[in-house]
Amino acid sequence: MRVANNWKSFEVLDASGGEKLERWDNVTLIRPDPQVLWNTPKDRAWDQADAHYLRSHSGGGHWEYRKKIRDQWSISYGDLRFKISPTGFKHTGLFPEQAVNWDAMAQLIRGAGRPIRVLNLFAYTGGATLACAAAGASVCHVDASKGMVTWARENATLSGLADRPIRWIVDDCRKFVEREIRRGSLYDGIVMDPPSYGRGPGGEVWKLEEQIYPLVELCAQVLTPQPLFFFLNSYTTGLSAAVMEYIVGCTVGRRFRGTLSSSEIGLPVSKSGFVLPCGNTAIWQKQ
Repeated sequence: MRVANNWKSFEVLDASGGEKLERWDNVTLIRPDPQVLWNTPKDRAWDQADAHYLRSHSGGGHWEYRKKIRDQWSISYGDLRFKISPTGFKHTGLFPEQAVNWDAMAQLIRGAGRPIRVLNLFAYTGGATLACAAAGASVCHVDASKGMVTWARENATLSGLADRPIRWIVDDCRKFVEREIRRGSLYDGIVMDPPSYGRGPGGEVWKLEEQIYPLVELCAQVLTPQPLFFFLNSYTTGLSAAVMEYIVGCTVGRRFRGTLSSSEIGLPVSKSGFVLPCGNTAIWQKQ
C-alpha cells in the first residue's frame, strides 16, 4: 500500500465503528467510512469532536455541530492550499489520500526535462491539477460540476497558482475527450478520478463499472506519441487495484512502452499506527 504520510495540517486521529475521526487543521470531524469494519474502543477525543456527520436511514444525512465552527477554512500541503467546507454529502472538498499521487505526478513532471501537458478528468476541487501546475505542467481541468470547478479555481488562488497555464472546463468528461480526439489535442499525462455514480451537466448518467473501460480506451487516443504517465483512481470498494491495472494495461499499456503498477492508497491512523485504506490507483508511466 502507498501511504499519504506527509500531511501536517490533516490527520486521521482514529477509526472505529464505521467512522473516522479526523483533524482538519484545528477542526475535528467525525465522518462515516465503509471500510472501517472494526469496533475498537473510542476515547474522549470522539466526544470532543467539533462536528459529526450522521447518515439517514432514508439516504443522505446531515451534520450535527457540537461547537460553532467556520463555514470554510483552509489547510496546506507543502505550498498548496485548499479550501475546506463540510458539505451535505459528508465530503469536505478534498481527498487527502490523493497526496501520495500528487507527489508521484509532480516528481515525474519535474524529471521529464520537457514541457508537459496534463489532462485531469473528474478533477473535483483540483488537488492533482494544482500539484501538476506547481511542478511546471500546463493542465486542462475538466469536471461536470460548475461548483466544483469554481472551488478548484479558488484553491488555485489560495495556492498562488492562479496565473499558471490551467484551462478550467465544465463538461461531461467523455464528451470532452471525444471532442479532443476530433480536434487532435494531445496530452503527455492523464489523471482520472471517476466517481462510482454521477450525472453530467446535461443529465448524462455515469456508472463506473459499465463505462470505465471504454473511457480509458478513448483517453489512450489523446496521449502524445511519448506520454509520461496515466493515473486511474477509484474509491469503489468492488473495483480492485488489479482490475484497474488490467484495464490500463489493455489500453494505454498496449499502445505505449512503459511500466504498470497498482496498489491501494491509504492514510495513517495516529491512534492505532495502522493504515486506513482509501481506494486504489493504477499507474502507467514511461520507462
